Amino acid sequence: MSDILTIADLKDLARRRVPKMFFDYADSGAWTESTYRANEEDFQKIKFRQRVLVDMSNRSLESTMIGQKVAMPVALAPTGLTGMQHADGEMLAAQAAEEFGVPFTLSTMSICSIEDVASVTKKPFWFQLYVLRDKDFVVNLIDRAKAAKCSALVLTLDLQILGQRHKDVRNGLTAPPRMTLTNIIDMAIRPRWCLGMAGTKRRTFRNIVGHAKGVGDVASLSSWTTEQFDPQLSWKDVAWIKERWGGKLILKGILDKEDALMAAKTGADAIIVSNHGGRQLDGASSSIMALEEIADAVGDRIEVHMDGGIRSGQDVLKALCLGAKGTYIGRPFLYGLGALGKEGVTKALEIIRKEMDITLALCGKRLVTDMGKDQLRR
Repeated sequence: MSDILTIADLKDLARRRVPKMFFDYADSGAWTESTYRANEEDFQKIKFRQRVLVDMSNRSLESTMIGQKVAMPVALAPTGLTGMQHADGEMLAAQAAEEFGVPFTLSTMSICSIEDVASVTKKPFWFQLYVLRDKDFVVNLIDRAKAAKCSALVLTLDLQILGQRHKDVRNGLTAPPRMTLTNIIDMAIRPRWCLGMAGTKRRTFRNIVGHAKGVGDVASLSSWTTEQFDPQLSWKDVAWIKERWGGKLILKGILDKEDALMAAKTGADAIIVSNHGGRQLDGASSSIMALEEIADAVGDRIEVHMDGGIRSGQDVLKALCLGAKGTYIGRPFLYGLGALGKEGVTKALEIIRKEMDITLALCGKRLVTDMGKDQLRR
């Protein structure tokens, strides 16, 4: 653990410990992956102003996201197949986030179910919802999240049609993996992962299997999921989901100012400036490059969050300076999970916290909530 100093260190370890199919799922983008790369690279173009001879004592990273107190303005993003990075992955990540004092967001396409995560946590977590063709199933998901006392619903807007990720196609991605010779060899050289999976019953999409009509086993799951994403999703769907949910609502997948203005009219509590981690429209803007214009346009009407490309505490602070009130990390916590399980998720959060704290001080600020555009060299 003492040799792990950066998120990149966790990534390298995860690459060695997680089967290629599932590591590639986490570490890939659509088509040429240009937007996936831009999400990270564009952060490097943003520069801080260094300040000296200011009081750096009594620093605090505490903030709020949609009115919820957080140890730092970072949430764990909803990521599909998290439980394939490490056995019971969503449950472990949720526990790590709860202990650290940041929100955890469970994906609809998780391996561990809403009920699984609720069984091992004490505080409410957030749930991410995809709007699918089977509206009875969607309503059931919302009601299950309410029954689990989830404190926010994150509605994903940018997956009406599934972008193609070439690595997933080439790897023949499934959960659980098919027992082909290639997969068997790949898993056999990762005994730690295999041992964990052998010790759990959670190996497929437990929010779906046994809950959706006609999906009682893994064989029927594949055809169901490919048919279910709804190309007719519209702003009208946001209205009925908001009414059915009745709690805090966050809209995820805004990358354009016009869409942000529409989102602000819905009565939602926050938007997430996001391009789905570069996994949908290849060639779209990076999230960090889209953030400032959107925050300037609607930041006084709706809380603005951001995800995509964050790999350090400095990236978090850059997003805050450009108008975000909260950020989300997906791949960083997945790398930690794949590398070291729950301990790795905590390590990822600790790395980001330390980088934020030191950078905050060297920028001449004591409170993370004081970071703004004046801390950037323009």
